[in-house]
Amino acid sequence: MNSKFDKTYWENKYIENKTGWDIGYVSTPIKEYINQLKDKNISILIPGAGNGHEVAYLYHQGFKNVTVIDIAEIPLKNLAEKIPEFPKEKLINEDFFDHTKTYDLIIEQTFFCAINPQMRNSYASKMKSLLNKGGKLIGLLFDFELTEEGPPFGGSKEEYLALFSTIFNIKILEECNNSIKPRFGREFFFIFEKK
Repeated sequence: MNSKFDKTYWENKYIENKTGWDIGYVSTPIKEYINQLKDKNISILIPGAGNGHEVAYLYHQGFKNVTVIDIAEIPLKNLAEKIPEFPKEKLINEDFFDHTKTYDLIIEQTFFCAINPQMRNSYASKMKSLLNKGGKLIGLLFDFELTEEGPPFGGSKEEYLALFSTIFNIKILEECNNSIKPRFGREFFFIFEKK
């Protein structure tokens, strides 16, 4: 990935403890989505998972086929310490854009907003390629103006529709009504299904 947001950049964020995106627990909209999932055997990917609160929640709810990718090694080590029984081979230290396995569900949580905005088309097509037939990409996208400064980089509903609607069926893309307080009115919950 040609960007200043490389492995070193993200490793330094953890070393310097500059992880403002980490709310310290699974976000409510994602937790509520997970709670309504019936099949605990589905394959799930969480890219750019950071300290993996969603991962821990899934694992403790009985979802054992969860894979985590992060370009930084530190959060993966933190996750391995937090959940010692989590399979080490499912904690993958690599660039998301180099990953090739496929999944039934991918959970987006502050990953899209952390990549260089010039990579957004690549993100959308990579997500499609990582999903099995009928697979879903779900999660949260920020609803604030895209600025030069970031991460996090914002975006709009119009941009997201233009970016994803050609390769995904847009099941839901709506203002989130159960966001955490600092993000209330500033994020969308979405469910995109692979066409």
